[in-house]
Amino acid sequence: MNRPEQDTNLRQEGRTERQDPAPLRITDSTLRDGSHAMGHRFTEEQVRTTVSALDTAGVQVIEVSHGDGLGGSSFNYGFSRTDEIKLINAAVDEAVRAQIAVLLLPGVGTIEDLKHAHGVGASVARNATHCTEADVSVQHFGAARDLGMETVGFLMPPHRVGPAAPAEQARIMVDAGAQCVYVVASAGARGLGEAQDRISALVAEIGSEAEVGFHGHQNLSLGVANSVLAYQNGARQVDGALCALGAGAGNSPTEVLAAASDRLGVDTGVDPQRAAAAAQEVLRPYIPRLSWMGRASLTQGYAGVYSSLL
Repeated sequence: MNRPEQDTNLRQEGRTERQDPAPLRITDSTLRDGSHAMGHRFTEEQVRTTVSALDTAGVQVIEVSHGDGLGGSSFNYGFSRTDEIKLINAAVDEAVRAQIAVLLLPGVGTIEDLKHAHGVGASVARNATHCTEADVSVQHFGAARDLGMETVGFLMPPHRVGPAAPAEQARIMVDAGAQCVYVVASAGARGLGEAQDRISALVAEIGSEAEVGFHGHQNLSLGVANSVLAYQNGARQVDGALCALGAGAGNSPTEVLAAASDRLGVDTGVDPQRAAAAAQEVLRPYIPRLSWMGRASLTQGYAGVYSSLL
């Protein structure tokens, strides 16, 4: 997120006019991806205080649902302490400016689950598939668009294939109605060059029709660096979580993304100090532990295996 001084090549009155860097939207996933680290035990009060703090900090989109998305509360993925529809409803109640997003993995959640979430106020649908199986999400994008929701596609985990394959799958999602498609490094296994290659491939394929996003994890401590490179290569949305709370070694920390972007002159609309306060004063007191780089997380990142598959 360096301050790209883009020369417009227009010289007026003997000077070169420059454009400001494009803005970057940070979606906070504390209350969704962080659910993994919490054992899916979020309470309604925790959701309310966290959403209020994030909203005050200027975060534009806050994701709320079971760690494995709508319908994820199950024997296979772990039961939620509180029904996710109640948590989504509480988040909508607290949000003044922010939109509330939900994750849906076709085959885990259903269109009916999406309708229930929309019914209590969720306005962003993030549909996630394996990076070679975007076709299973076509009807879900159509349903979300019919509901009037903003639509985001997740391609997971694209380090398993070359850059061309995720770009082809992104095309399927955009044709189905996705307004943004993410490269999702949930295993935290993406090297710096790989992140650039895949983002650039998506931008080349869909950049004139939809935005490109990046979701990074810290299993190799590259989540923030890859987010920076993703922005520099055309991504205009990135994900984070307060205190890096998330699966494996955690997500790119929202407070760090906000601070780094601010120092590099990229407008996110997020106040770095208020984001840091949300992490330290709101989240830290109730989480059982910080996400950290233990042997298991490091091994998962090294091998490219998402922790939810264990």
